[in-house]
Amino acid sequence: MSTLLDRFLRYVRIDTQSNEAGNSIPSTGKQLDLCRLLETECRELGLHDVSLDEFGIVLATVPSNVDGALPAIAWIAHVDTSPETSGTNVQPIVHENYAGGDLPLPGDPSQVLRVADNPDLRALAGKTIVTTDGTTLLGADDKAGVAVIMTAAAELLARPEIPHGPVRLCFTCDEEIGHGVDHLNLEKLGVVCGYTLDGEGQGGLDVETFSADQAVVTVTGVNIHPSIGKDKLVNALRILSSFISRLPDNHLSPETTADREGFLHPYQMEGGVAKATARIILRDFETAKLREYEEILEAIAHDLRAAHPKATIEVRIVPQYRNMREGLAKEPRAVSKALDAYRSLGVEPRQSIIRGGTDGSRLTELGLPTPNLSTGEHNPHSPLEWTCVEEMQQAVNVLVALAAEWAKE
Repeated sequence: MSTLLDRFLRYVRIDTQSNEAGNSIPSTGKQLDLCRLLETECRELGLHDVSLDEFGIVLATVPSNVDGALPAIAWIAHVDTSPETSGTNVQPIVHENYAGGDLPLPGDPSQVLRVADNPDLRALAGKTIVTTDGTTLLGADDKAGVAVIMTAAAELLARPEIPHGPVRLCFTCDEEIGHGVDHLNLEKLGVVCGYTLDGEGQGGLDVETFSADQAVVTVTGVNIHPSIGKDKLVNALRILSSFISRLPDNHLSPETTADREGFLHPYQMEGGVAKATARIILRDFETAKLREYEEILEAIAHDLRAAHPKATIEVRIVPQYRNMREGLAKEPRAVSKALDAYRSLGVEPRQSIIRGGTDGSRLTELGLPTPNLSTGEHNPHSPLEWTCVEEMQQAVNVLVALAAEWAKE
């Protein structure tokens, strides 16, 4: 596990935060710092067909060690971290032989990783826990996945007694802002199915995700000096604040929903008197419900247009990704082989749903069935993010077993 941990610590110290407002591809150049490192490490491992394209996508191949044609599969992870919390100057803290109990984070005394809020910690006494110092996110989403994939590839190369077909490694950028596979050439990838390594905890096989859209609400007002503003000034900030205040919060917000319930979530506001913008994410496991959420936003905009005729209020919907449930049926072996891999290790897997999305959501929608596997992530996008090295190691073991299962074809 020291090699796995070393890889993980090396990767999380590289700032790869993506930027929703970025105009380049990838959205931030600093993502390429990790992409270039991964390209180099893939070559040093002896992987085949290593490439880094202009979009920051890294591809490499663990070649088959079995005679005859076998199906190729892909292991996929993203290098970027969430724009919601800083990823600059990440200071990971390794808690070896975790003794149990709460973990204060020394960089910010107000940040404490509490067992009451993280019940998974109760089963991890004696394990190795990695946290932040409380001032940034950790980046286990999804550098845990990156480290797991690189370690599993190294193990397959080092253990020729394990039969396996071709395995493609794929690292993408900008997953956190919904563009992780926009420029991925599926024909070049050349696999029958993929597996994203971007899941919570251990023992999980995610077979459903949210369907997701984003709404961009833009209010254009009239700015004039407030001293002469009577009957002339139209404050876009006030109107936008009123828009946000009218969103349903008792049954359609992340704060009040769980399991299969969807939500509307405003997560960013910016602007001034003349113009103000809010970004709202729409999420539900049933894609048709997204249209209902859009209608809620349009109804609010309609009422505010009537109340503020001098203002312009626009609601623009940007499709993001769709539930992978239907697409996985096109290649049933994608799920069955993963279940077999877990069980070969004595682990009874839990088929679960993600209240979010992965690159696999988009890939499945595009025709490449891609379920999601656990990699030890906890509290993503937060200064309280943490991971467990033993859970990451189980993910490595699952990938090695998965390659062996596909060799049985």
